[in-house]
Amino acid sequence: MVVQPWGSEMKCGKKQSGFSLIELLIVVGIILIIVAIAIPNLLRSRIAANEASAVGSLRTLNSASVNYSSTWGTGFPLALSNLGPGKPATAATADLIDSVLAAGTKTGYKLTYVSGAPKGGKIGTYTINANPVTPNVTGTRYFFTDQSGVIRFNVGGAATLASKPIG
Repeated sequence: MVVQPWGSEMKCGKKQSGFSLIELLIVVGIILIIVAIAIPNLLRSRIAANEASAVGSLRTLNSASVNYSSTWGTGFPLALSNLGPGKPATAATADLIDSVLAAGTKTGYKLTYVSGAPKGGKIGTYTINANPVTPNVTGTRYFFTDQSGVIRFNVGGAATLASKPIG
């Protein structure tokens, strides 16, 4: 005869442990619904963050270009790389922006700097476009700025001087 400890009883029948298949399917279904709601919001948040970073980069480049012009006396820089890091700082590498920004691609946006033609030995104008690397994935808006410092945007194509200013 086997003696059982006090309070334990032998149960007849099948002992069930864990979840049934139906319960697991319901939980998986709920998780899939939550994911279907969360993923688009996450992607929109990422696009908004990339766009905010692009606008911040354009502001930084406008400030660096004005600083370059007043420091070196040659007008605005010929290229983004002229604003990039260098030790010691020179007109060729003014050390006003980091190497990522000087390379022209940052947080899903491609930055294109075009200097104006020199007049009297000085460059008096420039334009910068910030376009999404992958439209509708890394960003939906295109940005433009020039020596005026006004940042403009367009949806669906490159922004220009005629585009609406950011407000």
